[in-house]
Amino acid sequence: MTQIIRARHVLTGQGWCYDRLLRIEEGIITAIEPIPIGTPFREAELLCPAYIDLHVHGGDGVDVMDCDPGALDRLAIFKAQQGVGAWLPTTVTAPMAEIHQALARIAQRCQSGGPGATVLGSYLEGPFFTPTNRGAHPAALFQEIDRNELDRLIAASHQTLRIVALAPEKPGALEAITYLKQRGVLVMLGHSAATWAQTQQALDAGADGLVHCFNGMTGLHHREPGMVGAGLTDDRAWLELIADGHHVHPSILALSCTCASRRIILITDAMRAAGMPDGRYDICGCAVDMKQGVVRTAEGGLAGSTLSLDAAVRNMVQFCDISSEEAIKMASLHPAKLLGIDDELGTIDIGKRGNLIALDSHLQVEKTWVNGIVTI
Repeated sequence: MTQIIRARHVLTGQGWCYDRLLRIEEGIITAIEPIPIGTPFREAELLCPAYIDLHVHGGDGVDVMDCDPGALDRLAIFKAQQGVGAWLPTTVTAPMAEIHQALARIAQRCQSGGPGATVLGSYLEGPFFTPTNRGAHPAALFQEIDRNELDRLIAASHQTLRIVALAPEKPGALEAITYLKQRGVLVMLGHSAATWAQTQQALDAGADGLVHCFNGMTGLHHREPGMVGAGLTDDRAWLELIADGHHVHPSILALSCTCASRRIILITDAMRAAGMPDGRYDICGCAVDMKQGVVRTAEGGLAGSTLSLDAAVRNMVQFCDISSEEAIKMASLHPAKLLGIDDELGTIDIGKRGNLIALDSHLQVEKTWVNGIVTI
């Protein structure tokens, strides 16, 4: 199957090109050429790489932990509507049996394929955390780090587990980081009371970055820089950011861009209530309330987000006064680099997969292609 897409502006790996025609064959971009003179029609004003959402718990009324076999399909379609071409379903702290079951469901969906955005694997968020900065995760279910359990989790995922989040101050954390990296699993740090020094030790051991930076971790202080200080100043650390203006103040988003713009990965951390009306929902087995799109626990803490990744990109442009190209990379190229798949996704270039989005001049999503096929 051959697809032809014409656009006024195309964001390639080398920057913006104008009036270009893309040829996609069997899902792969095979040509990027000038549009012939006199061709009036364009499918897109701005043609950009589709977004990659690394950290997704739910949305559209469903959750990754739901046993419903149709939940992941529904979520994949929901994500594609927001310009996401690929994503990682993300688990939460729960009884280990439930986590194993969720990883197995994700693996099956990853291997079988389906509608909407491509499932790239799974992201394990919990239970290897500490009570301080636990967020919505139930501390009673936290576990000590055990190599045998890590092996069982990887086996349950049928080797599709891509990221494990953990608190670096836990006993055995440094050894676990080294072991997971040897098994091909990335490690992010969060929901933790770790100091700057403990975070540095974890990065030295091979950890890849911070889980939703600023949230669920020790903040920046001028005498104890904490996890945030380590993440902002260490070029090895990728920084997940929830750019909804609630989880992180716009001025701090701008500060992050000043310190680490090439290491920011925009995520949604979206939960079941994303795309739904205000009301009562659940996360990690606990009731939470959404008011004006913000979800909080009974204690008043934030409990995931209702953010869409396309809105995160627009917010970064507005809040941080950065270019649309820079913000789009934070939601496409940067997550692809972290996952080590930037040879096939993350930019529009010959030889890469045809995961694309058409945006209008306000960066609103008009159309999404996954492997060259229109999904919305």
